[in-house]
Amino acid sequence: MFSTTVTADQFMQAITDTLYMVGMSLFVGALIGIPFGILLVVTRPGGVLESKWLYSILNPVINIIRSLPFIILLVAIVPFTRLIVHTSIGTSAAIVPLIIYIAPYIGRLVENSLLEVNPGILEAAEAMGATPFQVIWYFLLPEAIGSLILSLTTATIGLIGATAMAGTVGGGGVGDLAIVYGHQRFDTVVVVATVIILVIFVQGIQSLGNTLARKIRRY
Repeated sequence: MFSTTVTADQFMQAITDTLYMVGMSLFVGALIGIPFGILLVVTRPGGVLESKWLYSILNPVINIIRSLPFIILLVAIVPFTRLIVHTSIGTSAAIVPLIIYIAPYIGRLVENSLLEVNPGILEAAEAMGATPFQVIWYFLLPEAIGSLILSLTTATIGLIGATAMAGTVGGGGVGDLAIVYGHQRFDTVVVVATVIILVIFVQGIQSLGNTLARKIRRY
């Protein structure tokens, strides 16, 4: 046993739940957030698909959602969470607010990465007669791939912190273990163990992201 209250199996289940929440939320959040980030870049004034009305809607919506602390968002959308997964407790329920939290965050990170691309490259692509889609797919995204990997790494680490916070409302995972068994039952061993687990997660993901980005930037 790891402590007087938690078994090794419970720790493994908590780790599995955390990985499940992070993986699912990151996958769906990226499917939503990456297109959002691209739209923010290409529809902004001077973009290859400039659209003032779309940019003026998308930009403030992302800002509003990002301005909400995750714990408030978690509680505020409980009715919506129940509508989607028919419960407001557990790992599946936690995924809904995690997606809403991470999608605009990824969108803003992607926007920042794409804005780092040298405008001269895009101008040259347009001068060669490339369509807006070709400019985005063959020039904008490939030039920013290294930075995009680091952005997704940052988003993943942010998700790990959010999943731990979801434990305060019964979201499951390592955070739930820390709250229920560590904090409420005054088990310091559990608290220390969960902190170590989260640190290992963050260090591993950051190292992986840095390595991938470094290798890609060499080519």
